[in-house]
Amino acid sequence: MSQYNIAWLPGDGVGVEVMEAARICLDALKFDAQYTHGDIGWEFWCTEGESFPQRTIDLLKNSHAAMFGAITSKPVKDAEAELVPALKGKGLIYRSPIVRMRQMFDLYTCLRPCKAYPGNPLNYKEGIDMVIFRENTEDLYSGVEFSPVPDELKATLKALSKPFGHFADLPGDQFAITCKVNTMKGCDRIIRAAFEYAKTFGYPKVTVIHKANVVRATEGMFLETGKRIAKEYPGIEMDDANVDAITMWMLKNPKNYGVMVATNLFGDIVSDLAAQMVGGLGFGCSGNIGEKLAVFEPSHGSAPKYAGQYKVNPIATILAAKMMLDWLGETHKGSRLEKAVAAVIADGQVRTYDMGGQATTLEMGEAIARKL
Repeated sequence: MSQYNIAWLPGDGVGVEVMEAARICLDALKFDAQYTHGDIGWEFWCTEGESFPQRTIDLLKNSHAAMFGAITSKPVKDAEAELVPALKGKGLIYRSPIVRMRQMFDLYTCLRPCKAYPGNPLNYKEGIDMVIFRENTEDLYSGVEFSPVPDELKATLKALSKPFGHFADLPGDQFAITCKVNTMKGCDRIIRAAFEYAKTFGYPKVTVIHKANVVRATEGMFLETGKRIAKEYPGIEMDDANVDAITMWMLKNPKNYGVMVATNLFGDIVSDLAAQMVGGLGFGCSGNIGEKLAVFEPSHGSAPKYAGQYKVNPIATILAAKMMLDWLGETHKGSRLEKAVAAVIADGQVRTYDMGGQATTLEMGEAIARKL
C-alpha cells in the first residue's frame, strides 16, 4: 500500500498538460503515492451543472493532499449559456470550484513563494525572494453577492448606512452588491502564519498589506490585528503598506521585501505581480493550506487558447509539487526537486516558449526529472 493518497485534479485546458509534467518529476523522485483522479472543472459544469462534484469532495476527504491543475471560470450569463439544454433555466449558478474547496475544507492559507532562480531570462531582477501569505476563505471572495439587489436589503442598508443613501433610490436591477467579509479569526490566523513562517525560515520582516485608509472597517481590522500579533514576535520587524503603494515599492525595491501578508483579493493581486517579477505565471506556485488538507496548484489559469499544444511552462506546477512534498514532511525530496528545477533554469539548455525556447511542456518535465 502506498504511503500517501494524493487526489489528482487536472481540471481544464493546460492544467491537464502541466500536471503530466509534474507527475514525471514525482515518479522520478520515487514518491510513494497512490494518485486518484478527481473530476473538477468546466466540463462537469456544462454536463452536470456542478463544477465540483460530490464524488470529488468525497475523494478529498480521504486524501493526504491534492495536486490541482487549473480551471476555467466565466461570468454567470456565459456559464448559463454553456450548460447542456436539459440544465438550462434550472437556476444553476456557476461558482469557482477552487473557491468552494478553500471554504469547504478551511484551506485558509494561500502560500505563494516567488523566487528569482539564477539564469532565468525572465527575472525582473536577480535575488528576489518574496513569500506572499494570502487569506484564502473570506473577503471579497466570500461569495456573498446580490444581483439584482433585493428590496429588503436596500431598505436595511438605507436604515443602517448613511453612505448607502447615494444608491438607495436605484432599482434593484440597476446595481449589484458584493460583500467584503473579514473576521477577526481569519485575520489573526493568516497574519500569525506569516510571522511563524518568517521566524522558521529566518526572514527579518513581515509586511502587512492593506487599504485601511479607505476601507476602514475590514482593512482596519486586518492592520490592527497585524500590529497586535507583531508584539508577540519581538525579533521580527513589522511594516505595513497600502496595496496600491506596495505595487510601486515592490518594483522599485524588490529586495526590501520578504514575507508579505494580505487579505484575499489584495493578496491575489500582489502575488501575481510578484510572480511576474520572477518569470511570470509559469513560475508561480501556490499552496492552499488548512489544518488537515492542503491543495497545491500553479497560480495561472487554464489558458484555453493553448490547450492541447503542450507549449506552456510547467515549472509552476512542478514547484507546487515541491510545496506538497514539503507539507507532507518529505522535505528531502522537496529540496531535490527544487534544486533540479534551479539546475535546468541555470544551464539554459531547455526552455519553453515563454523563456525564449521551443521545449514542450513534457520536455521541460523530463529535463527536470533527469536532474533528480
